Formats: sequence, C-alpha cells, structure tokens
Amino acid sequence: MLPWRGLRRGSTVAVRGSVALLFALLAQATEDGSWAAGVGLPGLGVVAAAEAGVEVSRLALIADPGDRPQSVVAALLDGVDLVVVGGSWSEQVARRLSARARHRGAVLLPFGSWPGADVELRCSGARWRGAGRGDGHLREREVTVRAEGRGAAARPRSCRLLLPGSSGAVAAVQRRPALQAVAG
Repeated sequence: MLPWRGLRRGSTVAVRGSVALLFALLAQATEDGSWAAGVGLPGLGVVAAAEAGVEVSRLALIADPGDRPQSVVAALLDGVDLVVVGGSWSEQVARRLSARARHRGAVLLPFGSWPGADVELRCSGARWRGAGRGDGHLREREVTVRAEGRGAAARPRSCRLLLPGSSGAVAAVQRRPALQAVAG
C-alpha cells in the first residue's frame, strides 16, 4: 500500500479510522527492532497492542502530554523511530513536526487528519466473518485500505486486507479463482 517498501524514515503517514491498521504498522516495525511511542491517545491500550502483535517492550505510551504536547512530540522524534500522535494540530505545528521527523529520520504516524502528510491510509467497507447464526466468535475482518498522498504516493491505491485475519495478524484477502466451464 505504501509507495515505498514499508515505512520510510523521515516520512509522515496518517492513519484514519482504524486502530487495527495503526497497530499492524507498529507490529511490523517493532518486530523488526524499531522503538515506538504514542502521544495523546489515552484510549490506546497496551493489551490491545500486544494482542495485535506490537512488541510492547519497544512501545512507550504518553496518554496526556500536558500543556506542551508539541515539545513532547518533538523530543520523541529526536530519539524514537516511530511516533504516533493523536488529537488535532494546527497546520503550522503539523508541518513543523513533519519537518522534524524528516530531519531526524523518524516516522511520524498521526492518527487522524494531518496537513501535508506524505501518505494517508484509510479503511472502509469492513465486513466481519466467523460468527454463525447466533453463535461462534468473530475471527477476521475484511477491509479496503486506500492510500493517497503526494509525491511517490500521488497515485491512489487500494487493496483488500484481513485486519485482523484469523491468526490475529494482517493478511491479504485471497481471491477465489473463477469457475471455468467444462466442455462436454
């Protein structure tokens, strides 16, 4: 979905409307050895992150950054590989933080709208699978993920993913082969 192979250092990738997608990005990065922090997202839970595959020993959560959130995010961008930010930010502050991420080689992951993001990822069309007729457990959720942005991401892309799949991890939707007519 991204115009580069994985999350690119120095980029700003906004995630809209899906904590599962945010966790999927963090899971891959922390599994590969990156450090991550979340700022201003009090509803982001460590247990949910762990269940989604995030290596929580590599994750710091700052639910309330106090009266200087910009300073907290800037300091984290100086020393952490990925910084997730919540809340609303002015365009000027958003651009300043994106520039700092570029300069420091960090990845800024705003959860929500972000002016000037390199890429914006958005989920839609969710369909849950697994429950029977009044019984069973939800096993997987199929979503369409759409990526739009600027530069290398200017051409919109979309794909269908299981988020989560039946194993709990992200998986590509397997297309069923079309039936072929048999002669005779």
